[in-house]
Amino acid sequence: MDVVLSNLIRKNDIVAVATSGGVDSMVLLHYLTSKSKELSFKIVALNIEHGIRGQDSIDDSNFVKTYCMQNNIPLLFYKIDTLKKAEQDKLSVEQAGRILRYQCYNDALQNGKCTKIATAHHLSDQAESVLFNIFRGTGIKGLAGISENFCEQVIRPFINVTKQEILTYAEQNNIDYVTDKTNFDDAYTRNFIRLNIVPEIKKVFPELENSLKRLSDLAKLDEDYLQNESSNALICTDDHIEIPLGLHDAIFSRCVITALQKLGLNKDWEKIHIDSILQLQYKINGAKIFLPKNIIAVKEYGKVVLYTSEENNINSIPFSQGTFDFANSKIVVEKVEFKDIDLKNGHYIDASKLSPNCVIRSYNTGDVFTKFGGGTKKLCDYFTDKKIPQRLRNSIPLLADGNDILAIFGVEISQKVKLEDNLNNIYKLTYKKQTKDKL
Repeated sequence: MDVVLSNLIRKNDIVAVATSGGVDSMVLLHYLTSKSKELSFKIVALNIEHGIRGQDSIDDSNFVKTYCMQNNIPLLFYKIDTLKKAEQDKLSVEQAGRILRYQCYNDALQNGKCTKIATAHHLSDQAESVLFNIFRGTGIKGLAGISENFCEQVIRPFINVTKQEILTYAEQNNIDYVTDKTNFDDAYTRNFIRLNIVPEIKKVFPELENSLKRLSDLAKLDEDYLQNESSNALICTDDHIEIPLGLHDAIFSRCVITALQKLGLNKDWEKIHIDSILQLQYKINGAKIFLPKNIIAVKEYGKVVLYTSEENNINSIPFSQGTFDFANSKIVVEKVEFKDIDLKNGHYIDASKLSPNCVIRSYNTGDVFTKFGGGTKKLCDYFTDKKIPQRLRNSIPLLADGNDILAIFGVEISQKVKLEDNLNNIYKLTYKKQTKDKL
């Protein structure tokens, strides 16, 4: 059995082999142990008692403990309650077990107990996964099946090794192992595929596993390309994600999925959400779709924007000198001398033209604005002319006297407060949006 390890394991790695006691994991443990000295890495075993099969499960864990003691292999042991997790979260036993299992892996990695986790997935597992995903109506990503690297720290050295090769290795090296009786219970979906479907297909297509491997390899190439294209198309800012219009649907839909995941919607999205956002491209500017977890998708001037809605409780601020927090921004009002005016760095008004009733606030229905240079129109129409998205309008600070808007911070001042002859009461208005970590 020839397995290339150089692209998976580095010198001085501590590799924890996920060891259940079954033939696949026992062979992997033995094989990697035999290579550890030659390639200068360390081996530990990692056993998880899933709490599913009662005493049988405990006995299997004890088998692994005994083997490790006899062969001087350090052991990381975890005990989890899969049935409780499945019941609490309304999951299948398989789903619950996988979630808890990877929590154990993360614990071992994050606490420095190992640098890599090696699992014993092999070529037959790959074939079963591809078939399973086909039956579920998968996309290209599902056809790619199980990768050699689940992530940089979880590796699958046997993914191109056949089950027969594993059994032959066990026999040649006198490796003891246990048999999990649930492997023969076809109530589990993957067992059903393994026990009932695969044997029937192989009667007609004996090279099924190798054929499905070729399919998964080709699918992975296509998926990597499409995912790379979608990643390049996305524009991620500190508070929203933009997807440009005009992309092919295959790229656009991947952009949507990535955006939803970045906004925290990892598993609650459905195909109907993706299709709805695809259709949003062809609607009028300002059209919105409301998604789970307060995520909103909106069409804006040549792009679709996804963001998380946050209710801003913004109170009116009496106009005065000072620095103020306003929604996601910081605004500064300061008196300056004429000689210090820098038109590239803020807006300037003649404060002598302001009434005592002036406040800083957000947009209200009925607001009007007299543009610099003349011409009065509804503020909502002015925002539209300036292509300011609706999602941003309520968070822009305004200098208002009733419904008369005298300044739009960061955008423009009104003709009514422009500097003219009186240069002794000049106020500078600056506006800076506070940044968050980039999505």
